[in-house]
Amino acid sequence: VWHGHYVRYFEDGRESFGQKFGLSYLDFFNNGVVVPVVHIDCDYKRPLRYGESVYVETEYLPTEAAKLQFRYRLTTMSGELVATGASTQVFLGKDDFILQLVNPTFFGEWKQQMGL
Repeated sequence: VWHGHYVRYFEDGRESFGQKFGLSYLDFFNNGVVVPVVHIDCDYKRPLRYGESVYVETEYLPTEAAKLQFRYRLTTMSGELVATGASTQVFLGKDDFILQLVNPTFFGEWKQQMGL
């Protein structure tokens, strides 16, 4: 599998996390912000072979700063580690794309609901 797909798997993990925990891209958009990725890391451990299924483990990393941070583990269905990674996203106003230096209100409420 082409190595660039691994970053797409990270995105799939973020989207799944958002759907499961009420923090989807649409939730951000409906609350006036967009959340572009500004940094991503991927450490390749072994190639994923064509036709091989991958499991994406996505972990939200709490921070006081106005940003989203996630950590990822890609494994085969048998549990063999394929890659690890991390990403950082920032908050921009959806209409003006101005960097938001404080957490949006709804995100602060979400963190409180989650006990973070």
